[in-house]
Amino acid sequence: MKKDTICALATASGLGAIAIIRVSGPEAFTICDPLFQSVKEGKSLLHQKTHTIHLGTFKNEGQLIDEVLVSLFKGPNSYTGEHVVEISCHGSTYIQQQILQLLLRKGCRTAEPGEFTFRAFMNGKMDLSQAEAVADLISSSNEKSHNMALSQMRGGFSSEIQNLREQLIKFASLIELELDFGTEDVEFADRTQLDGLLNRLKIVLRRLIDSFALGNVIKNGIPVAIVGEPNVGKSTLLNALLNEDRAIVSEIAGTTRDTVEDEIIIEGMPFRFIDTAGIRETQDTIESIGIEKTFEKIKQAKVVLYLFDASTANPAQVFEELKKLEVHTNNKPLIALANKVDKGDLLELQAAFAELPNILFVSAKEKNNLGQLTALLTDKVKLGLLSNEDVIVSNSRHFEALSKALDHIVLVQNGIEIGISGDLLAMDIRQSLFHLGEITGEITTDDLLDSIFRDFCIGK
Repeated sequence: MKKDTICALATASGLGAIAIIRVSGPEAFTICDPLFQSVKEGKSLLHQKTHTIHLGTFKNEGQLIDEVLVSLFKGPNSYTGEHVVEISCHGSTYIQQQILQLLLRKGCRTAEPGEFTFRAFMNGKMDLSQAEAVADLISSSNEKSHNMALSQMRGGFSSEIQNLREQLIKFASLIELELDFGTEDVEFADRTQLDGLLNRLKIVLRRLIDSFALGNVIKNGIPVAIVGEPNVGKSTLLNALLNEDRAIVSEIAGTTRDTVEDEIIIEGMPFRFIDTAGIRETQDTIESIGIEKTFEKIKQAKVVLYLFDASTANPAQVFEELKKLEVHTNNKPLIALANKVDKGDLLELQAAFAELPNILFVSAKEKNNLGQLTALLTDKVKLGLLSNEDVIVSNSRHFEALSKALDHIVLVQNGIEIGISGDLLAMDIRQSLFHLGEITGEITTDDLLDSIFRDFCIGK
């Protein structure tokens, strides 16, 4: 890790009321001290206590740049584990650049993306999964993704992984000890106890692995595909749900040639609605491509809304279309929506489609019954049971590492059943420990760290 002193804008770039410039490294105090003049005569930053705030001015060779507040954090009791100075100035882009350029001329280097958090990781202030949760917390756009990232940043996921590793390490050490006495045919590790431990580890690992499907949709939104024949009101429904004119609405069939997507928050959860091209037989090449994309989106969706025009549709035809869609939905929730009920008598329409179960009657144009639709969607995905204390996996790297760790746990258990030698058991135990260690950063490579931290914003 580089030991120089870095600086960067920690708040969003651009004009604002306040901006914060962060400086971290061994020379943070030394560089900032001569540039800062306290309102109290003779006060030097070098002699102030940690975790204190000081009012004064920032000057360049006597020329005033701005009146600022300077916050001091002495290492190792700081975010990065190093000396940190945070300069709160007015949010003028000119002032920001003047202070940053002055710091660079005095010996700082511009921080790389994620370098402050990288230094926190390298200095033992957080493990790798907690560092990744920092990025997730910054990008969280809803209550549940915020809670999930906050739980991981506070170490909920890390402690679970650490507990798994500690249990496995105890037996691994006994297996390794047996290898030192290989010629004496002794067993220090009770195979029955090891098998019991492996069963417990498998249960926890599978729970964490299974949680990824939920964690992924919390983080990225629940994709909901709106499908149906042309001109049944799919784009109107999308616009009504979003409460804005996001998709083009036209009386001309086949207007939507490509997918249109946007996101709304329903009860703290992001739902990503996808307006698709109408499904029909067509000779139009471009429209055919759009229809192909419709079936791709059906595969990717967690919920499928099948929309039909209740004022013109035949119940038998609707039933056949739903049966065809079930082949593509692969047991995903499929909600049938009878649209355009404003064009007819609701009771008559309900009677006409009485043999088709679980149909919701709506008017996208008049926004009738959309509240029932959103309530039905939240019920279908069943996210209300999620507790803030639940450990949820939302990172694909963690999911892959957990899956590999589980594979080697299964191999160890299979080896015990057939009575293989301790050295072969030890190999698979080591591999399982390796993959668990990858999650928290106890085992890392430069390429792994680069791939994680390059996606951070520069000031974090």
